[in-house]
Amino acid sequence: MNKAASPGALTGGAGDRGLSRVRTIEGVDVRGKRVLVRADLNVPIEHGVVADTTRLERVLPTIEKLANAGAKVIVLSHLGRPKQGPSTDTSLRPVALKMRELMPYTKIHFIGDCVGEEARRGLAALKPGEVAVLQNVRFYPGEEKNDPHFAKQLAEHGDIYVNDAFSTAHRAHASVDAIADLLPAYAGLSMMAEISALERALENPKRPVMAVVGGAKVSTKIEVLTHLVSRMDVLAVGGGMANTFLLARGVKIGNSLCEPNFVATAKEIMARAEKAGCALVLPSDVVITNDLKEGADWRVCKIGDVPDDAEIVDVGPESVAALKRRLASVHTVLWNGPLGAIEIAPFAEGTLALAREVARLTEAGQLVSIAGGGETVRALRAAGVVSSFTYVSTAGGAFLEWLGGHDLPGVLALARHDARRPA
Repeated sequence: MNKAASPGALTGGAGDRGLSRVRTIEGVDVRGKRVLVRADLNVPIEHGVVADTTRLERVLPTIEKLANAGAKVIVLSHLGRPKQGPSTDTSLRPVALKMRELMPYTKIHFIGDCVGEEARRGLAALKPGEVAVLQNVRFYPGEEKNDPHFAKQLAEHGDIYVNDAFSTAHRAHASVDAIADLLPAYAGLSMMAEISALERALENPKRPVMAVVGGAKVSTKIEVLTHLVSRMDVLAVGGGMANTFLLARGVKIGNSLCEPNFVATAKEIMARAEKAGCALVLPSDVVITNDLKEGADWRVCKIGDVPDDAEIVDVGPESVAALKRRLASVHTVLWNGPLGAIEIAPFAEGTLALAREVARLTEAGQLVSIAGGGETVRALRAAGVVSSFTYVSTAGGAFLEWLGGHDLPGVLALARHDARRPA
């Protein structure tokens, strides 16, 4: 079938949702200017050292581009959820140290506050081509309250604002939302890559387009599933949430994880899919076990033949083969969530097999593949195919909010036309 993509991607209602008004940093003269870059440096810290540099690496191209163009780059970010103000374990100092390792030819400063005299004094010495990482913006309650006064304090440090943190764009926080009304505002390279990838999958995809949605619970992805059935040609549901859909179809699922209270929701989603002409695909065979742990015995059975004391822990080979056939007939795939209990090795096979097939078709030029979500990225890494996908998003909540059809305050802020902000 050939569904018409709904227009736009950023604001509620019909019509252009604002992307056409989002300005990028391409061609902007930043020489000698103070450029505030909102990054997402919320990375895992173990024993005082950055344990995973993925998010940090995503923002480096924007920082390097600006620094090489002669800007004074000032990085804003949060880390964790500090509740009582400043704390050592949520300091951005280790992130700044790691950034020095990753950018050995750029001078990186760490400043122990993000507003006030210490910040002003530290930034006064910043030279063109250098980078300053300010302390955790969440050390101040005004950040999460989207306080205009706190946003003004941050904005005083810069001449230009650049948001390169799509993964925080679902938060209406001061360094994400309010600040964009106080300075000329632009999207960074990573932000635009995220938006463009989701546009390709949701708003203007090469059809037919298929979504693979997995995970444990229907309740966590009701809006995602409801939104996708009106946008997709095929929606494949896996993981624990598939069990709730199977139960809604009257299929025996034994002792499997499911949400009986959401059976009515599953039925409504299936009805919406049918009305929209979206093929909703569920497993036809499954892997079952009586003991969900490493080394446990398991076997494959048809759905409907699951014993009362067994639980479904993965999709079966017949289901994987059927999904591969589906993939061969579509041009775009959007993936969020695993198809099985991937944390236990034997039960990740269905997810890994499908991931490798998506990667193969992508590399062959037959498929545009967009994936996101923490567990999804983990599975793709395990399969060794992250680099083979068209785009893999590092965003979690923002990725799901977008899939659910929600506006993202951080993106809307970049699209706003405001007389107070220079053109």
